Amino acid sequence: MRKGFTRKPQADEPATRGKNYITPSGLQRLKEEHRFLLTRERPAVTKVVAWAASNGDRSENADYQYGKRRLRQIDGRIRFLTKRIDAAEVVDPESPRAGQAAARAFFGATVRYTNSAGTERVVSIVGTDEVDLNRNYISWVSPLGRALMKSAAGDRVALQAPAGTEYLIVMEVRYERISVEPFREPPGAEAPPKEPTRQST
Repeated sequence: MRKGFTRKPQADEPATRGKNYITPSGLQRLKEEHRFLLTRERPAVTKVVAWAASNGDRSENADYQYGKRRLRQIDGRIRFLTKRIDAAEVVDPESPRAGQAAARAFFGATVRYTNSAGTERVVSIVGTDEVDLNRNYISWVSPLGRALMKSAAGDRVALQAPAGTEYLIVMEVRYERISVEPFREPPGAEAPPKEPTRQST
């Protein structure tokens, strides 16, 4: 079994090449963030930059410098999301499966297994944009995701970890709804432009 460690992608770089396997709720979250950035966040920051630019010397204008930097961040995130959405290959864990596809772990599976110490865990195999360790959602390209892929109840699989090889026993493979945390607007994200300060004469 080969190692499949991943690094964190750069802001404007897809997390995986080729198809972006994702659940329906995961794709919905990407689309909601994309729409928010395009229709609300970017226009609001653009207004701040335009107002700041009208105040004179841009080289010493903190509002202008910050606004331009924020616009670059937003544009980078929009490009990243656009690539991820365009490459999306939606897989619904609740779709009916027959034969081996229903009994073995593939993308969207929820797997219960025990490790060599006898500790039992349950994980769901999701896309790289949906990883949530608090919910035990793991990426299909992570070392654990790769180790569990195509396994069935009763199988013994090898997990290649930094500390060495660990053997896991698969107890159950099932397919059920995987709910991804919806996109939430960051607080203060749509701040209106500051009004010029009137100086008393």
